[in-house]
Amino acid sequence: QVQLADAGGGSVQTVGSLRLSCTSSGYLSSPYCIGWFRPGPDKERVGIAVIDDDGTTTYAESMKGRFTITQYNGKNTLYLQMSSLKPEDTVMYFCAAHLSGGYCLPKYSEYNLWGQGTQVTVSS
Repeated sequence: QVQLADAGGGSVQTVGSLRLSCTSSGYLSSPYCIGWFRPGPDKERVGIAVIDDDGTTTYAESMKGRFTITQYNGKNTLYLQMSSLKPEDTVMYFCAAHLSGGYCLPKYSEYNLWGQGTQVTVSS
């Protein structure tokens, strides 16, 4: 089974930037959806952005503007470019995927392949 590995987290100061990466151990067969999630105030994972095998992206409304999702390396690596980071962005970030068709939504319950998470800490 394909496994996902998150990386790129770390500590930055307010308004700094980070780029997270998610590498799959194997080829993600189409159709698929893959994206980034993080825990919300109630600890339930909230979608940030997702991308499908055609490159179509969908962002959660509250996450638009500061986060950019991209996919490279023959679709083996997923990135999340984060800018203008705030202390409230301090949390564990996870990439996740599901191998099914349909419109990709940033809804965590639809995703069944998860990375181990990477911690982002933003200090003021």
